[in-house]
Amino acid sequence: MSKEYVVAVVGATGAVGSRMIEMLESSTLPIKQVRLFATIRSAGKVLTFKGQDITVEEATENSFEGIDIALFSAGGGVSAKFAPYAVKAGAVVVDNTSNFRMNPDVPLVVPEVNAHALDAHNGIIACPNCSTIQMMVALEPIRQQFGLARIIVSTYQAVSGAGAKAIAETEREIKEVVNDKVDPKDVKADILPAGGDKKHYPIAFNALPQIDVFTDNDYTYEEMKMTNETKKIMADDSIAVSATCVRIPVILAHSESVYIETKEVAPIDKVKAAISAFPGAVLEDDPSQQIYPQAVNAAGHRETFVGRIRKDLDAEKGIHMWVVSDNLLKGAAWNSVQIAETLHERGLVRATDDLKFELK
Repeated sequence: MSKEYVVAVVGATGAVGSRMIEMLESSTLPIKQVRLFATIRSAGKVLTFKGQDITVEEATENSFEGIDIALFSAGGGVSAKFAPYAVKAGAVVVDNTSNFRMNPDVPLVVPEVNAHALDAHNGIIACPNCSTIQMMVALEPIRQQFGLARIIVSTYQAVSGAGAKAIAETEREIKEVVNDKVDPKDVKADILPAGGDKKHYPIAFNALPQIDVFTDNDYTYEEMKMTNETKKIMADDSIAVSATCVRIPVILAHSESVYIETKEVAPIDKVKAAISAFPGAVLEDDPSQQIYPQAVNAAGHRETFVGRIRKDLDAEKGIHMWVVSDNLLKGAAWNSVQIAETLHERGLVRATDDLKFELK
């Protein structure tokens, strides 16, 4: 008889945490019990799992005894502090923050792409950035058949990627412009493009070419995440990757314009066939009928949608495409639960004998 697991969701009251609970409800993971954790501000709230009321507990260093799998999505600081305690208590952690992504002891996993990386886990597995995940699902079938030499991506990212407060700010700004006839440039902004930066700009009827703060090389951290995470997931530092990440006034689902150069010439019909057959990818590509991926259609779905696939007019090995996915599902909650399912399928839900992560 298959073992049933005690599963914890840390950050259960947040946008991603609530969707983790939804994904667990329909998961193939054999679940004995679900426990829900958050900060002291949210402790005591009652949420439901499969119709059962569950009281949210405050996450502490001693919260993880008896837990087999812990899904974290409560911010990098929370993961940095509590994930090592969860591992010490015998749990396997699937972390949805950026805290462990580039740690060499932590696999960075998109199950359709590199599930094999889970085999050597040391108690913590990291989910990539949402914009990276969907690009990996779209590109891996091409990489497998034709190789990848270069990736240039421009993202059109939904405000939900910046959290509930950013959604509320966007909705408020749009109402002010539409209902109160405020000039879009005069709308007051408090959060976007980056809550921790010096200036804030309105997102209503606007496009902001900044997600997260800037690094010393004038790329943002979001852009560098896509660059570095792609190389780690595909285990190939030779792939040239460059990203421009833009926030647009869409609530849910990220869109990406992706240009690639393959190592071998890739016929478009074979590219489409490879994507169509790849797990987690859905081909939506019929220009004659105006069929292509759209954010409003991707919202609420686990898959990554790929279309507008076409040869570059000048580069023999160049291909353009349009990639769309729900950033809170495949970009976060579903990828996390999918990792947990894959750990179970591969017999990898086990305690680690060698704690490689510092207790704080």
